[in-house]
Amino acid sequence: MKKINWKVFATKTKRFFLGMNITEGFLYKLVVYVLLISFGYIYLYPILFMTMNSLMSVEDLINPGVHWIPTTLQWSNYERAFEVLQIPQAIWESTSYVLWNSLAVTCSSMFIGYGFARFEFPLKKLLFSLMLATFILPQAVTLMSNMLIFTNLGIMSSRWTMLLPAIGGQGLNAAIYILIFYSFYKTIPGVLFESAEVDGAGPLRIFFRIAIPLILPAFLIVFLFSFVWYWNETYITPLFLGGNITLPTKLIAFQNSYETLFPPDSPGNELNEAIRLAGNMVTILPLLILYFIAQRYFVESIDRSGITGE
Repeated sequence: MKKINWKVFATKTKRFFLGMNITEGFLYKLVVYVLLISFGYIYLYPILFMTMNSLMSVEDLINPGVHWIPTTLQWSNYERAFEVLQIPQAIWESTSYVLWNSLAVTCSSMFIGYGFARFEFPLKKLLFSLMLATFILPQAVTLMSNMLIFTNLGIMSSRWTMLLPAIGGQGLNAAIYILIFYSFYKTIPGVLFESAEVDGAGPLRIFFRIAIPLILPAFLIVFLFSFVWYWNETYITPLFLGGNITLPTKLIAFQNSYETLFPPDSPGNELNEAIRLAGNMVTILPLLILYFIAQRYFVESIDRSGITGE
């Protein structure tokens, strides 16, 4: 019988569990994968819940024995959600509205961030601090004043109530966008601007020929953030636009109208649960498609943003 070399066995066992260094061992990889799977489940759980429940029948919803897997797949829930929410028209209106606002606030933030990063002017630090403070203020603080301004301008209940502030750099969360552009401009080597000035280039030419090509990653990041935030905004949009123009606001209006007939905890409230969840899935579907299309460029923009500094 071959004698076991316990010293060699202990060395191999230690190398297997701990590796040559702590990041190569089995225990480290096990902990990492367990954490990734756990956090992935936490984030995916709402989507899985909505997906499975949106395909359930009324009998499955009120049956306490059915939790995840429906007895029959009720695709008619999505058909009813399409009819109630008028999905094709709602997606077109939502996308056009959100796209114009996102492009406007992204372009205006790009200009404002460049001004703060490149130029010196009186009260610059104070204005920069006030700009950041606009993100801290809750929306309800400026709601009445904005409504009075829009009413006096005669643009209340029109798309200009959201587009005009976006053009002026006061769109949704515009302070964060300006800060992102400001940070990216600061990473550009100053010698590039100095060389362009020596060659006789003016501020606008430097901006369009040097600054913009180098901050394209920031443009993509800000555009994606603004698109998602404008899409999911359900408080200001109905008040300023005077109606339910986006898909999330239409879904909330549908839910509120149904709850007036069947209040929460009433016997008939569960009847609408599957249709509401089907509407939720349709509402987030455009954002998921946008993410899958742009996630590669988004990740690349994050990686490339770290190599432009001095």
